[in-house]
Amino acid sequence: MLFVGERCVLPRVWRAESAWERARGLLGRPPLAAGEGLWIEPCGSVHTFGMGYPIDLAFVGGDARLRKLVRALPPLRLAGCAGARATLETAAGQLAQAGLGDGDYLTWREARA
Repeated sequence: MLFVGERCVLPRVWRAESAWERARGLLGRPPLAAGEGLWIEPCGSVHTFGMGYPIDLAFVGGDARLRKLVRALPPLRLAGCAGARATLETAAGQLAQAGLGDGDYLTWREARA
């Protein structure tokens, strides 16, 4: 789950932390559904080579502050942010729907069973 303050902005967010998980990201996976995201850490840049759909990206600094938003990055592109520690990948349009903005502080929490 991903929060801004106490407000849940994405209820289903998976973490990619191992080298293999970070390298694979969303490659070979179906598009994320509404309310889903992939949190990649550490990660300061991503690519969409080999993907068949656009994605939204939120680059987050080590202080948990949102540093840069990239909306609807199409396939065959690169995006990055100097100083980013983590990257959130979502379906295109999800960042706007979640109401995320530059300077927000994001917190990832394990979903409770």
